Amino acid sequence: MPEATPGSSGYLELYPERKISYFKNPYILGVTAAAGIGGLLFGYDTGVISGALLYIKDDFDDVRKSSFLQETIVSMALVGAIIGAATGGWINDVFGRKKATLSADVVFTLGSAVMAAAPDAYILILGRLLVGLGVGIASVTAPVYIAESSPSEIRGSLVSTNVLMITGGQFLSYLINLAFTKVPGTWRWMLGVAGLPAVIQFFVMLFLPESPRWLFLKNRKEEAISVLSNIYTYERLEDEVNYLTDVSEKERQKRKNIRYMDVFRSKEIRNAFFVGAGLQAFQQFTGISIVMYYSPTIIQMAGFNSNQAKEVGSLKLVRCNYSSGNPFCRILPSII
Repeated sequence: MPEATPGSSGYLELYPERKISYFKNPYILGVTAAAGIGGLLFGYDTGVISGALLYIKDDFDDVRKSSFLQETIVSMALVGAIIGAATGGWINDVFGRKKATLSADVVFTLGSAVMAAAPDAYILILGRLLVGLGVGIASVTAPVYIAESSPSEIRGSLVSTNVLMITGGQFLSYLINLAFTKVPGTWRWMLGVAGLPAVIQFFVMLFLPESPRWLFLKNRKEEAISVLSNIYTYERLEDEVNYLTDVSEKERQKRKNIRYMDVFRSKEIRNAFFVGAGLQAFQQFTGISIVMYYSPTIIQMAGFNSNQAKEVGSLKLVRCNYSSGNPFCRILPSII
């Protein structure tokens, strides 16, 4: 007999009428869309700097003359993301997924404002660091919040929308870059407009509840049940509450003595860790980061002197990479 815990195949076979489809509950889709804005911010931030760098070099002589400054401006967001991701787990555990998202929005908006108003390269680098912190926190919070607020039978698909938002944000950044090529202030608008989605997410999240899983872990059962009632039908709600109560109690007991190295003692978790880390490493070896961060500069090296031509070329390069799946498709002849 298959395991009949809520959301498992055995449970859904016994009670097929309790299965939740993608569009059956608008509340779940709303939560997913709101949390997915964090992925959009992630993607936008990684893509926008490639085009903005062209105009930053025009405004700041020291940046134009120093490859080190250019590389620091680009990479400082990654430094911030490392710090944000490392502390994001602790923030999520202590303060909850909702407050972690709100804090990421505040930091990201502040960083966008600092970049847009930066009087020199060093203040710009500070802004990039702040934006990276927000991106790092959001990148570990959004998938967790979506996963813990969605039924298990559609959880994988809903969490994957965060990845869709990341790639969509990257593509959007190139469109925004192209739109601001002839606007006074160019790169300041490109970098500053990134704060708009963060502001939108901040106010939307104020009206959304905390993750029910986190509420159970903090012994706030009544609040958790109230949230779950928006997700599940009455017939399934009681089973989900009993299941989460049992799981949360076991998890609280384990957390008292758990250490980081204990993760590698479990074969299942260890294998999952190495597969996930391996995929991330392989992704970097493909060279996609070069396309994201330096495609306009690469096109400049190919002989295109107009910044607008570089933006168009980089947009086509990224479209080629994401839509066709072939990072080496020939786009240069199409923009000559």
